[in-house]
Amino acid sequence: MSNTFALKGLFIDTPVPGELRCREGFLVCENGTVEGFYDALPERYAAVPVRDCAGKLIIPGMSDLHLHAPQYSYCGTAMDLELLEWLDNYTYPEEARYADIAHAKAYYEVFTRDLLHSATTRAAIFATIHTDATLELMRQLEKAGLGAYVGKLNMDRNCPDFYSEHTPERGEAETRRWLDQCREAGFERVFPILTPRFTPSVTDAYMEKIGGLSREYGAAMQSHLSENLSEIEWVKALCPDAETYADTYARYGLFGGECKTIMAHCIYCPEAEDRMMKEGHVFIAHCPTSNENVIAGVAPAARYLRQGYETGLGSDVAGGHTLDLFAVMAAAVQVSKLRWRYVDQSEKPLTMAEALYMATAGGGRFFGKVGLFEEGYCFDAVVIDDSAHHNLRAFTPAERIERCAYLGGARVTDKYVDGHKIL
Repeated sequence: MSNTFALKGLFIDTPVPGELRCREGFLVCENGTVEGFYDALPERYAAVPVRDCAGKLIIPGMSDLHLHAPQYSYCGTAMDLELLEWLDNYTYPEEARYADIAHAKAYYEVFTRDLLHSATTRAAIFATIHTDATLELMRQLEKAGLGAYVGKLNMDRNCPDFYSEHTPERGEAETRRWLDQCREAGFERVFPILTPRFTPSVTDAYMEKIGGLSREYGAAMQSHLSENLSEIEWVKALCPDAETYADTYARYGLFGGECKTIMAHCIYCPEAEDRMMKEGHVFIAHCPTSNENVIAGVAPAARYLRQGYETGLGSDVAGGHTLDLFAVMAAAVQVSKLRWRYVDQSEKPLTMAEALYMATAGGGRFFGKVGLFEEGYCFDAVVIDDSAHHNLRAFTPAERIERCAYLGGARVTDKYVDGHKIL
């Protein structure tokens, strides 16, 4: 039983959206997966190591379905700009600096360190167009023990000359080189994901080649969808033959189905687009902090979640101002209240239990059996010390989770991915 141990304490997870399950007892890890939960440790496990987490909260590791690692360097600035102006003035100049591998190494070390100390155990991450810098990020995440899908960006139009792949042929060749090097690297918990930035940045010819790479390598895909009204009009002008924004991906085999897909934002999706997402099991990365900051809008996240769409949360750093998914949970609840009050009175606001589901089990589904304390699930767990909140009276577990989201300051003391203690 050398690969077996148990945690003892208060465990909180969400078997279904809106249901907060709180249990005191023992969670047994065997060979990286959850073997079972027990009120008292069975005799057969009498000799296994037990880590007592008394007084703390134990939750499943959180999954961040959308963030931009190279943007972390300017996180918390330019929050008064709308999306397209923000990209031109901040994003493209900063991301171009990652052509310098020394710069990439230094800046990704800071990003990886801070992600490690957050409640996030797995993430879907945008890098830059640079193969070597993207591989450096993947190596750092792997060394830290975090689980991730990381994408080398694809861009060949509507971007600065100093930050472009210029032609579909050059982009395809470099993306293929990156995919081949990912295979050779032998990563265990970090995987490549094809990443066309968004339709305005990628020509039809290049998108077709990305679709071919997805089929050839069996690679997943991530991008943006219907985030901003100006962006949507731009897509219509660039692709007048496409029925919807989603169709600009789907016609190349890059929208769910055989191609596992994450689409960030999905604020203004028409009915046809909604139907395509649900039928293709496309994962929706709801990014409320970013949507507030770059003045995008309020996504119908509560409807998506309650109608059975694959729905998780994204920090969307640096459109979002924090890696802390607890803060993103609070924002998800807050903006859903505004949507209910001012946009759609039929859509009741999200609850904190639903927000926790999205941060754990909802987003975790993209990574497999992740995000629940159930037998056979990956043993991803985060131990939270919330004593900084000065709990002067007794709070229920649900209230303690809510205070973690709204007050901040909760500290991650222990962190496990696939049963490996990484913090």
